[in-house]
Amino acid sequence: MKNFADMQPAQIRELIRRKEITGPTAGMAKNFTQTNLVILKKEHAFDFLLFCQRNPKSCPVIDVTEPGSSIPRLAAPNGDIQTDIPKYRIYRYGELMEEVADIKDLWEEDMVGFLIGCSFSFEFALMNNGITIRHIEENCNVPMFKTTIPSVKAGIFEGPMVVSMRPIPEQDVVRAVQVTSRFPSVHGAPVQIGNPQSIGINDMNRPDFGERVTIKDGEVPVFWACGVTPQAVALQVKPELMITHAPGHMFITDLQDEKFSVL
Repeated sequence: MKNFADMQPAQIRELIRRKEITGPTAGMAKNFTQTNLVILKKEHAFDFLLFCQRNPKSCPVIDVTEPGSSIPRLAAPNGDIQTDIPKYRIYRYGELMEEVADIKDLWEEDMVGFLIGCSFSFEFALMNNGITIRHIEENCNVPMFKTTIPSVKAGIFEGPMVVSMRPIPEQDVVRAVQVTSRFPSVHGAPVQIGNPQSIGINDMNRPDFGERVTIKDGEVPVFWACGVTPQAVALQVKPELMITHAPGHMFITDLQDEKFSVL
């Protein structure tokens, strides 16, 4: 079995491009920033950029492509957002139509790609502080939930914040907050600790995206803003076309996590 954690981002992207990696990317290319993806027609790009600016916890922008270009020149100049994600989602008028392994047949000359910070990026920092990441431990996708926390509207874009959840031992919660607060460009500190009902989550065993993970005795569910928020927005505002990553299937950049950390 290959040790994906110690591989370079370009190596991982090449394996994805060749369809040799088809699952979630959590734990791969340690210390390199992973991102969510949103692709829209140029006519909606400014509104979405404004939406991201107004909602930096859930949608911290790492890079934006030129209209018609699929190359993220700041994040991975040798990468391609048409091919370098294991699984994409295609939304038409707010409905999830299909999941595909690449979008070469769907690419159009007026498309703009947004790479949005992902909480996978701070997971190695948590692990370096002795905090176990349960979805990596259980080899599954991180659980994600729609909340009752509203996003700030921008143009046509509005909808609920989505959060990702990680069970944290009670004695490590403060440390988890300290560690992740250093990474504001990849969601930063949690938005909720415990008491999921207060943000509209009534069943921890039924995530809206991703998979259920075990919460052990003495652990607290901790919730971080999540870059899957645009997918919840797509379901609500129904743009003609929005292409995203499938939850948990990220674009791995050449940027190191420490570039986005603060002391």
